[in-house]
Amino acid sequence: MASGIGTSLVTGINSGLENTFAYLSSLYPKDGVTMKNIVAARQDGTNYLTLNQSFASYLQNNFKSFDKNGDGTISADEMNQFSQTLATAGVSRNELSQLAASGAYSASTVSKILDNFDEIDKNHDGRVTSAEISAYTADCQKQEKLDEANYRKATTDMSLFYGSDDSSSDVSDYSILSYRYKNFNGSN
Repeated sequence: MASGIGTSLVTGINSGLENTFAYLSSLYPKDGVTMKNIVAARQDGTNYLTLNQSFASYLQNNFKSFDKNGDGTISADEMNQFSQTLATAGVSRNELSQLAASGAYSASTVSKILDNFDEIDKNHDGRVTSAEISAYTADCQKQEKLDEANYRKATTDMSLFYGSDDSSSDVSDYSILSYRYKNFNGSN
């Protein structure tokens, strides 16, 4: 995962949803963003280049969670409340899955987060924040660098494997191989 993926993912989700909401609001200034209007906008071919179908699909599939007061319309306040929650509390496994399924994000990026969701979710609240994703990414990059350094060290310093001096009688000078060889030959 690339560095900063957490911030860009959550910011991108917020931006995509807010832009889609704004576009839908501009299409239906009298009625507002209702389920009927979202469906109509998605089916209208003239919106093909301007309506983000992925985020419109997400709004449609999660309409009830956006429409907190149950009046049948997603208001600007309800959209802002959702955006603030997303920015501070993060995104759930289900939300990520839905966004990936709708094509809003690369399946490989979201798949990496979903595959490691429980490890990324440090506070185990069922949501991953930008900070948690970024910290996990940094930890993975750090571990990758350590693994590379250890591999280089192991391949350049073969004495770790073979031992520094096979003629020594001090047990601490023997490698894993010399210990195995000694045991195979019946010596201790």
